[in-house]
Amino acid sequence: MTVSTELIKQLRAMTGAGMMDVKKTLDETGGDVDKAAALLRERGIAKAGKKADRAATEGLVGSYVHHNGRIAVLVEVNCETDFVARNEGFQELAKNLAIHIAMANPQYLRREDVPEDVVEAERAALRAQAREEGKPEAIIEKMVEGRLGKFFTEACLLEQPYIKDDKKTIDQLVKESIAKIGENIQVGRFSRIAIGE
Repeated sequence: MTVSTELIKQLRAMTGAGMMDVKKTLDETGGDVDKAAALLRERGIAKAGKKADRAATEGLVGSYVHHNGRIAVLVEVNCETDFVARNEGFQELAKNLAIHIAMANPQYLRREDVPEDVVEAERAALRAQAREEGKPEAIIEKMVEGRLGKFFTEACLLEQPYIKDDKKTIDQLVKESIAKIGENIQVGRFSRIAIGE
């Protein structure tokens, strides 16, 4: 099957991938745009993993102030070069991360950042809750670990579902940006200020 120019344009618009990658993937999937988009996404995330250990010492501080002026966010987003820091896609990522932080209110960047005493206090509370529900001791630990995963998803920025597309996490959003832009991108510090909190 010959892949039409229209299909190539459509898939490029959807994914931001290069012309040759798009054509090759469309050939592989028999012209199925959705399958090709999924395949390109998988390959992009795989490429992103290879870039993860490269130094990201440039970047910018993304900001967002909510329309009512009661919530503000600053987020440090790092990349490898100042050229990418000036890239529109990179700047949009920083802005979207700031908006997400304003709405989702994460407490930590990643689960490794959650202090051990906070994790243990959460475990103890979850154990007590499971016992209150009358769950057998044999399954309480498995329940606690499952519910602890939910705690991390709510508390850690990189594990949160993205507010504009809850089918992907913030970590996946960053990896997609790495695949599109072609450089390592890291989320650094962030700060959220809200009146009355």
